[in-house]
Amino acid sequence: MMEQPTAMHVVRIKSRHTDKQGRERQYESRLLRRTYRDGGKIRNETLANLSKMPDRIVDAVEAALKGEALVPAGQATASIARSLPHGHVAAVYAMACRLGLPALLGPAGRQRDLALALIVSRVVAPGSKLSTIAWWGDVTLGPDLGVGDATTDEAYAAMDWLQARQDAIERRLARRHLAPEANPRRMALFDLSSSWLEGSHCPLGARGYSRDGKKGNVQIEYGLLTDPEGRPVAVRVFEGSTADPAAFTEILGTVHDDFQLRKMVLVGDRGMITTARIGAIRELDEKYAWITALRAPAIKKLMADDGPLQLSLFDEQDLAEITSGDFPGERLIACRNPVLAGERARKREALLAATEKLLAPIAARAAAGRLAGAAAIGAKAGEVIGKYKMAKHFNVTITDTSLAIERKQDQIEEEARLDGIYVIRTPVPATGLDAASTVTAYKNLKHVERDFRHIKSDDLDLRPVFHRLERRVRGHVLICMLAAYLTWHLRQAWAPLTYTDEEPPQQASPVAPARRSASAGAKASRQHDETGRPYRSFQGLLAHLGTLTRNELRFAGTPATVPVLAEPTSEQRQAFDLIGTAIPLTLRK
Repeated sequence: MMEQPTAMHVVRIKSRHTDKQGRERQYESRLLRRTYRDGGKIRNETLANLSKMPDRIVDAVEAALKGEALVPAGQATASIARSLPHGHVAAVYAMACRLGLPALLGPAGRQRDLALALIVSRVVAPGSKLSTIAWWGDVTLGPDLGVGDATTDEAYAAMDWLQARQDAIERRLARRHLAPEANPRRMALFDLSSSWLEGSHCPLGARGYSRDGKKGNVQIEYGLLTDPEGRPVAVRVFEGSTADPAAFTEILGTVHDDFQLRKMVLVGDRGMITTARIGAIRELDEKYAWITALRAPAIKKLMADDGPLQLSLFDEQDLAEITSGDFPGERLIACRNPVLAGERARKREALLAATEKLLAPIAARAAAGRLAGAAAIGAKAGEVIGKYKMAKHFNVTITDTSLAIERKQDQIEEEARLDGIYVIRTPVPATGLDAASTVTAYKNLKHVERDFRHIKSDDLDLRPVFHRLERRVRGHVLICMLAAYLTWHLRQAWAPLTYTDEEPPQQASPVAPARRSASAGAKASRQHDETGRPYRSFQGLLAHLGTLTRNELRFAGTPATVPVLAEPTSEQRQAFDLIGTAIPLTLRK
């Protein structure tokens, strides 16, 4: 009689044998053993040799000894007790872990789990906090992170916890992406955008220039700081009436004082890095530099009276360096994009024609006597003449019985001379950044604009903002920024499965319009890869990953359930391969 039957186990011993003909054969011995203690030593006793038994019987014995419940073959019917979408949240969570995002947020605990769940949810299924909390129970994110039972109060508390840690999070991101080791040119991009608020009680809400075209709503503004490739590093939220230069002043102090970065080159558009802001940069740190562009009046001055900027510069090239006494110690790089020039000329003509079309019925009514009096005619004309911002290009003559308009052709032609021309200004010497690289650095602001598109509409749905408290608005924007950081890396990794251009071609000139590669063109035309799998948008790929479910199987006669993943498609397997991880059964191992 065995003393310790519970210590029995199956041992599999593999061996190899090479015969005289050089053929190698592999053998597997399967032994039933028990383990027992003899004084201070652990000993093994072989109870039976199972090597000659069928594999299914050996597997059943091994499973039974491990405590698994076995069901007779005739009763082995199974039902799916529950099925939860898994692949999309598993992929985004895996990328978050690969990037070290959990540790970046703060110490382990329920607050961090909730904050991380809010960020992952913003990537996969952006929505209100109430709908997000309800959604957690419908996917594996809730049970695996232990947040399926969270309340709205807990979610808001986690937002407050995250927002209080914003400075520490951004400092670590700055060290990771803006420090000299990762960013040898020591360059950062900054731009400003806005989103409207629902409600009227948020102290940050104010009326200002709406980039969303929502002129009737109060709004907030937020500035995004990125590395040269567009990775989000920091975000700042401002009142809705904040001007671009004021936002730049704050981020300048953040980069210099909080991030402790020295010898930086900050890139911003012409409305942000103004002459006054350049003075502030010089006063702050002489090692700081900038790259921006001149406004139209300054360009017009450079072209006037045989100035340094003449159209003949572009006869054989599309960019040229010039100098001007108005900008001492700075390099000016003049560029002309003929495609942009043609588009601006086309748009101007269309707007002029549209303004004339709006004014024509008013002139007809005045001529027919149905609208009389200079004041009445002028009031009607004033309602429409500024709709397309073309009033400056018309001479308007109004009498008591007529309305006559005439284009200011000389003024229109003078404005047309500037079409397609822009001038980059920077103090960075040519030895550090040549003309072409300087233009490229300025045009890289398109990466920040792309991030804004992803944050506001394409992926993360930041707008509109429903929060009332200032700290909640800041926490909401921070969650969207961190989700954008995740999205940036996911889009890069999943480029082979989406319409993203994997290898954008090198441009012959930085001024020329960007063009996609032949492979990207082939993706767009064929819409399927060589094996017949469809290419997808980023959101389409996330939706496809969501069809990879985790199913709870229940076998007849047993109360317990067994978690089993659905069979993944080849696309789903590749999506996980591209982010360097196997498909996990649970988010946390």
